[in-house]
Amino acid sequence: MHSAPRPFWPLAALALALTACASTPAPHAPTAPPPAPVGTAAAAPDAQQAAFTAWLAEVEREAIAQGLRPATVRQALGGAQLLPRVIELDRAQPEFTRTPWAYLDTAVSPQRIAQGQAQRAAHHDALEAAAARYGVPSAIVTAIWGMESNYGQNFGSFRTVDALATLGFEGRRRAWARRELLAALRILDQGDIAPERMQGSWAGAMGHTQFLPSVFLAYAVDADGDGRRDIWGSVPDVAASTAHYLARSGWRSGEPWGVEVQLPPGFDYARAGLAGVRQASAAWAAEGVRSLDGTALPPLENAALLTPAGARGPAVLVGANFRALLRYNNSENYALAVGLLARQIDGGTGLQTPWPREEAALSRAEVKALQQALNEQGYDAGTPDGVIGPATRAALRRYQQSQGLVADGFATQALLRRIAPPPQESEQK
Repeated sequence: MHSAPRPFWPLAALALALTACASTPAPHAPTAPPPAPVGTAAAAPDAQQAAFTAWLAEVEREAIAQGLRPATVRQALGGAQLLPRVIELDRAQPEFTRTPWAYLDTAVSPQRIAQGQAQRAAHHDALEAAAARYGVPSAIVTAIWGMESNYGQNFGSFRTVDALATLGFEGRRRAWARRELLAALRILDQGDIAPERMQGSWAGAMGHTQFLPSVFLAYAVDADGDGRRDIWGSVPDVAASTAHYLARSGWRSGEPWGVEVQLPPGFDYARAGLAGVRQASAAWAAEGVRSLDGTALPPLENAALLTPAGARGPAVLVGANFRALLRYNNSENYALAVGLLARQIDGGTGLQTPWPREEAALSRAEVKALQQALNEQGYDAGTPDGVIGPATRAALRRYQQSQGLVADGFATQALLRRIAPPPQESEQK
């Protein structure tokens, strides 16, 4: 899922938000550039190919030692290819960060909402059966399906064995990828899927809702009773497996994931964020936090206030179910998108408070410059990596407080120019 080791995989690794927020392993790798279709791998140098073949032989011995059938292992690994495209995608970094509204405009588009409504109607029985069994609303499962594979239209065309073998041999997360490859071999050995049908993303995530092999072993469900857990071709299995994962990740039946709110005048934004204050919604209400329509806030324990665009955008009070969505993909934007997509599949509305759309996104280089300047001025933004995370937001808040500004921790071009002015501006000052 999209740093610290976990029982199955360290999720947040691309920057890597893969440390998620609980011991539950995240289903899939972080979002990245779309994979290229599977094809013949570019010819590797003879020495590299020989080393890859030797590495596969090691994996084969390890898999057989774990009790997997030699015939299964040899069939799966015998045709494994080293794919340079996988390494290229694993090392790719986007030049620009995305604003929350740009992300949501794409993720929760009118077309995706309409498709979600159509898919939920078409697969009503399977989705409602999963909802009844695990207590996770069908709209939430449908929304994850839409986010992960556009309702099955694109769940990747890389052979999972090829992708994980490549990452295990040459990638940045070799130990993790080797464990996932062994898990994939176990799935094949159990007969849930044929090797040629085990396909997914460049990072090893598989099927309609993008489970990693280790997560498949732990949470996949045979809901249609055919003796196989088929997240590639069986919507009942997909729906039940996804709902099962969320239920085991802490989903609370009957509780909303969050509600848009209005904040009282003079609100201290240093208290916002998942790393900020967590308290019951009744305590937030006592401080003047209100729903947009004036109705009582839903009962939420350990609720946090999200302000994705700082003081100039929407505020959302989120609870345990939002945190369960984060365990699927440790990105606040992702979890917010799933919640909003589900709400609109149900016929509800999106966020009502306008975004500050005139604000331009910072590039990774600009974020890195901002982090370096904050560190130089004693605000400790952590290692400059071009990614705005909790440490950077906390450092920004401390800087804003020192300057008498609203301490919302939202990075803007204006703040960048103020904290790290271009050389010519610095000389003029």
